[in-house]
Amino acid sequence: MIPHIHQVEQHKTSVRGIEAMTLCSNHHFPRHTHDQFGCGVVLGGAHRSWSGIGQVEASAGEAIMCSPGEVHDGVPIEGKVRRWRMLYFDPALVAAELAGEDVGAIEFIRPVARDEVLVERFRHLFGCVTGAQSDHLAMEENMLRALMYILRRHGMARPPGSSLSPPVDRAIRRLDAAPELSVSLAELAALSGVSRFQLLRSFAREMGITPHAYLLQRRVRLARQLLAHGRTPAQAAILAGFADQAHMTRVFVRQVGITPRRYQAAIA
Repeated sequence: MIPHIHQVEQHKTSVRGIEAMTLCSNHHFPRHTHDQFGCGVVLGGAHRSWSGIGQVEASAGEAIMCSPGEVHDGVPIEGKVRRWRMLYFDPALVAAELAGEDVGAIEFIRPVARDEVLVERFRHLFGCVTGAQSDHLAMEENMLRALMYILRRHGMARPPGSSLSPPVDRAIRRLDAAPELSVSLAELAALSGVSRFQLLRSFAREMGITPHAYLLQRRVRLARQLLAHGRTPAQAAILAGFADQAHMTRVFVRQVGITPRRYQAAIA
């Protein structure tokens, strides 16, 4: 039996709006989304993930990318440990960095790419944002070069408007507006006058996860915001709608990979 290994380091960064992580794990991440753009490099081992274009595999030396709201998971191939590093960029930061470049709203279209240039630019940027003595000009140049390169080689303009069906779109809006509040499937279905099963089936087909899984992700997002603003884990759990701190911690670790306390210490 292969032992469970899960080691995560959330690095302190010199740039507000960027999170950096190094992971060594054979943990199976369930389907989830991020609110940020994610870009990383697999350092060793390999994993398989579900994405908007189907199943993909990433191995050592390859770059991995995801857009905000893109549903994906992460499974180690043959249960073996894989190592990777990630940078997560807030959409507002990306928009500010690309302002004046006439690129509009963007999304990454390649979840995996063997691209030596991108891997090298990622390495330089990771070093800049996590270094003890960060050179602001070097960081700014590296970030802009990396983002523009990803956009030109692995991105596309995001079409305006929602591609979701009206029932799913209304349910999403409700869950986003107040994730801390309890809600039933019947309430979500009633927003569009459809049955509970119709909503559940449409939601899972269009989003790749169930309404409950989506709600838990929104609650983790809210908890991260609360922790970033100095709330204790116990306070964040209640304010984000979890039953208690233990419940929040279980969900938080499953999605983010580290405990709320470690996350808060890293971003303080």
